[in-house]
Amino acid sequence: MRDKRTLRRVAMATGIGLVAGLGITAGFGLPAYAGGGHSGGHGGGHGPGKGNSSLADAVKADAIVAHLDALQAIADANDGTRAAGSAGHIAAAEYIEQQLRDAGYDPVRQPFSYDQFVENSSAFEQLTPTATSYVDQTDYDVMDYSGSGDVSAVVTPVDINLAGDRASTSGCEAEDFAGFTAGEIALLQRGTCDFRTKIDNAAAAGAAAAIVFNQGNVVEGDDRLGLVLGTLATPQAAIPAIGTTFAIGEGFAATETTLRIQVDGTTQAIETFNVLADAPAKTKGKHSAPEIVVVGGHLDSVAEGPGINDNGSGSGAILETAIQLAKSKLKPQNTVRFAFWSGEEDGLVGSAYYVSQLTDADIAQHAVNLNFDMVASPNFVRFVYDGDGSAFGSEGPEGSAEVEQLFTKFFAKQGLATEETAFDGRSDYNAFIEAGIPAGGLFTGAEGVKSDEQAAVFGGTAGEPFDPCYHQACDTSANINVDVLDEMADGIAYATQHYADVKAGKGHGHGHGHGHGDSDNRGHHSRR
Repeated sequence: MRDKRTLRRVAMATGIGLVAGLGITAGFGLPAYAGGGHSGGHGGGHGPGKGNSSLADAVKADAIVAHLDALQAIADANDGTRAAGSAGHIAAAEYIEQQLRDAGYDPVRQPFSYDQFVENSSAFEQLTPTATSYVDQTDYDVMDYSGSGDVSAVVTPVDINLAGDRASTSGCEAEDFAGFTAGEIALLQRGTCDFRTKIDNAAAAGAAAAIVFNQGNVVEGDDRLGLVLGTLATPQAAIPAIGTTFAIGEGFAATETTLRIQVDGTTQAIETFNVLADAPAKTKGKHSAPEIVVVGGHLDSVAEGPGINDNGSGSGAILETAIQLAKSKLKPQNTVRFAFWSGEEDGLVGSAYYVSQLTDADIAQHAVNLNFDMVASPNFVRFVYDGDGSAFGSEGPEGSAEVEQLFTKFFAKQGLATEETAFDGRSDYNAFIEAGIPAGGLFTGAEGVKSDEQAAVFGGTAGEPFDPCYHQACDTSANINVDVLDEMADGIAYATQHYADVKAGKGHGHGHGHGHGDSDNRGHHSRR
């Protein structure tokens, strides 16, 4: 799951067009649909019970774990990573492609390129009143696409709020910097607007560098006290910019402080590709034109580790769903497009590129995006994206509420609790909902800390992250909760079958434009 996200426009137009340009609906055939065997009824007639034709019956955790072991072995052979543009990502894509070919698919690559931020060195020190050296990734983090420089100056708070709910618009308006002294370091508080806006406003006001500290409020399932890790998007900012914790920022606000911030950062061109494979509709003219159901997750890892939960787990579950769909007697009435995105960890780049290549007619043909990013977190919660906006106020495009309902009803009938999670732009559904395409999916948690209430419902350990190895080298095959992976995989297969089989134009509806609100992102390395 992405935390240091760039804007959608970061991708460069070096790929090939969709949908006709890919030509990926040819070359794959499914056996005739056997019919029957579905228990219950929901939408297109598929209940969550596991009947004879249930795809959820066929998708087994053991098979997914075998895929994860293969991805682990690939990372081990390639400097411990599967990051976009690396040999590890290419080898992982080759594994996915071969598995799909063996199942009868004709996978294709959709190439694209983008500029990736590279941090060469950094330092953060307090010079006065007390000499203190701060630790990278513990006390501070350089924001992606930070400017470079070596600055020693007084730090000045800008429109911060340390009282009550600590609601903050710090740095969001040029007027916030009235009276700011050029050459000083701007101290900014997380809240309301994106980080790039804050940093650009600081630079325009003459700040030599900027610090964004966490907001200091309490948000369920989020960390608004710990280290802020963020992205500013391309091009690089004009000044060095770092994130830090609420406690450190609060300390700077209380005492006149002189700091040193040093950043040496640059960008490098990355060439990579998405892997796409279609199970085409088999309507035989009985219904209106089939629609496209995109079942996707990102295949790339962070550079720091093999990314077996993030997002080998989603990739492996999607791959096994595709394999078992090919083996089944199901007859999709809609085209199912299995998508393995690249560049997610550098800014949701691959999925954004895919959507950017769609025409208006293509967008109208896309029924839904089902997104699966981190579905085996060791200290998990069964999160379902809040499609109707009832929990977080940021609803998805029309049809997203039905996706949420599909998942929550499925798990409820299995006797499994779920909890809503916000459409906050943290994963590859973002470009789809921006385009007005309905979306939804599952998530088991990243760096957020499990509450006492969540531990009482889902088990696990309160006060600890959902995934303590998130974006670290320890995100290995040992970092997987197989039980929740099995449960999530059932949900993935069930939703895939449901949207594959519903009649075109039924069971969903989508409008155009932005279907979600402008709330803060919930996570680590966010844009806000």
